Amino acid sequence: MRIVIWVVEGTWQGCVDAASRSLPSGAQVALLHVTPSDVAEVAGAATTGLLGRAFAGRRPARSFRDVADAAASELLADAAARLGRQDAELLRRRGRVEREVIRAVAENVDLLVVARDGDHSRLGPHSLGPATRFVVDHAPCAVLLVWPDQPPGIESIPPPPPPGHHLPPDRD
Repeated sequence: MRIVIWVVEGTWQGCVDAASRSLPSGAQVALLHVTPSDVAEVAGAATTGLLGRAFAGRRPARSFRDVADAAASELLADAAARLGRQDAELLRRRGRVEREVIRAVAENVDLLVVARDGDHSRLGPHSLGPATRFVVDHAPCAVLLVWPDQPPGIESIPPPPPPGHHLPPDRD
């Protein structure tokens, strides 16, 4: 069995912990981090725009891409240490996050472990951010969706609509 754990800043600890409790022995595990391609582009553009006055005629000592790569490597190393699996494969990608995650699990992956990254104060669809929603909806493998922290209670579910409230017609 091949399992990919999607490592994201802010939720990775809970995702790794939940995965480690659920991993079958002997499973091949990969930790995946995707750096959004637009981050380095926006940061790089800042040095040529209004902020570029400080960099007139010179470039920063380290490129923003190098800084992002170093941060991704450190995050993956921390996740591997927390997972406690020396044989975990570390996957670094760059691009549109949701598309890169889908590409990473497109072949020979049995399970993708994903953490909720939206509203953690209540149960429901808003507990997923846009990229995570896309991944959950389009993953070509089974998805284990975990709370990265303590899930809210069922009292956080909104009440049902009042009697006589008409729901929109079903779409075929």
